Amino acid sequence: MPTAPTVSICVPAYNGARTLDATLRSILDNDLDFELVVLDNASDDGTGAIARAFGDDRIRVFRNDAVLPIGPNWNRVVELSTGQLVKIVCADDVLMSGSIAAQRDIMRDPAVALVSSRFDVIAEGGAVKETGLGLPGLIGLHPPRALARTVVRRGPADFGPTAASMFRREHFDRVGGLRGDLVFPMDVDLFARVATFGSFFGMPERTAAWRDSRFNLCSQTSSLSKLTDMFHFHHRIAREHPDLVSRVDVLAGDLRLVRAGLGRLWVRSRALVDPRPDPTSHSSGLAREVAL
Repeated sequence: MPTAPTVSICVPAYNGARTLDATLRSILDNDLDFELVVLDNASDDGTGAIARAFGDDRIRVFRNDAVLPIGPNWNRVVELSTGQLVKIVCADDVLMSGSIAAQRDIMRDPAVALVSSRFDVIAEGGAVKETGLGLPGLIGLHPPRALARTVVRRGPADFGPTAASMFRREHFDRVGGLRGDLVFPMDVDLFARVATFGSFFGMPERTAAWRDSRFNLCSQTSSLSKLTDMFHFHHRIAREHPDLVSRVDVLAGDLRLVRAGLGRLWVRSRALVDPRPDPTSHSSGLAREVAL
């Protein structure tokens, strides 16, 4: 069996004091020799102090002098890492025990460029809201085209959060890292590009959980911005990789966005008629439809 590659877990954190402790504990609970790189994006809420309080030799903590946009910030945390394999875990998500070793073992095969898994959705307090989501039709080994078609046709929420995936640092460098001009499809845009160097492997197990909260970037950005970003992503990835994404795929993805937008307009129109808060609106399909 090939030698196990080294692993870096990268956590970009901006004002993450509410959840960072739980995130880091979930990572460190994985009994494996890996590197955990935390980049404090000039937070003002004690994020850095929380990260430095862990007495674990696997943690390296850095801080930006000024707040960086999300794309450059995520690129910098990966650039600070030294492992051959990389996972990016947002400061409010969590990993399952044993998940890092399981994905590292799959990545022993040099033909696999990207591995991801099913995932859970958790509430702000950590309670599980939904389980076993993600990777429709992508369990097992697949060529790059299957991954690209799925993220265009079904959207990033159906694929899964960044924390559920692992990729190779050499491929990250070769494609130029993350492209932060389109924020919400930023991670699946990276995954589609690094997957062109090999196969994609989808795990049926759950390795991560995405936190549905009022304070993450998804909830603080307009639905129009999310849908617009996704529209531009569909067309750009098709232009750059016509061998992976067809016009039919793009049309299917665009129609999905239209349906999501009309659904959002319907919710808003109902709110004008009946202004009472809808207890289900915060975790509506649109939130995960375009979330990272």
